[in-house]
Amino acid sequence: MFMKPQIKHSISGEKNGFTLVEILVTLAILAAILPALLHAFTSAARNQALSDNTTTALYLLKFRMAEIEMGGYPDVGDDMGEFGNNTRYRWSSTVEDIESEEVENVRRIQVTVTWQHRDRERSMSMNTYVADRQKPQTQQGQ
Repeated sequence: MFMKPQIKHSISGEKNGFTLVEILVTLAILAAILPALLHAFTSAARNQALSDNTTTALYLLKFRMAEIEMGGYPDVGDDMGEFGNNTRYRWSSTVEDIESEEVENVRRIQVTVTWQHRDRERSMSMNTYVADRQKPQTQQGQ
C-alpha cells in the first residue's frame, strides 16, 4: 500500500521576498554611505596623481642636476628651460660662488623643477656644491 505524501500549507500565508520597508531601509543606508565612499575614492585618485607628479619631478630634478655636474665646473649664473616640448615640467638653475675663508673655488648649484598640478604651481629644489679641481688650492699661512 502506498501512502499519499502530505503537502503542508502555511496557514499564515508567508511568501519569500523583501518587504517595501526592508528595501527602503537598505536604500537609506546606501544613500548615507555612498557619498563617503565616493569622496574616499576621489581623494585617493587625487593623491595618487600628486604622488606621480612629484616622483616624476624628482627624477627630472636628479637628471638635470647630473647634466650640470657632468659638465664640470659650471659658470656662475642663472639658466632655465623645459624638459622637452609641450611638457608641464620646467627647470631653473642658479650657480653661485661660495665666499668663505676655509674653502676656495667652490660653487653652489641649485636646481628647481616646477610643474602645474590642479591649477596650482608646485616645485621641488635640490642643492649641491662643486669644487674646481683644475685650480690649485692656496696654502693657508703662506
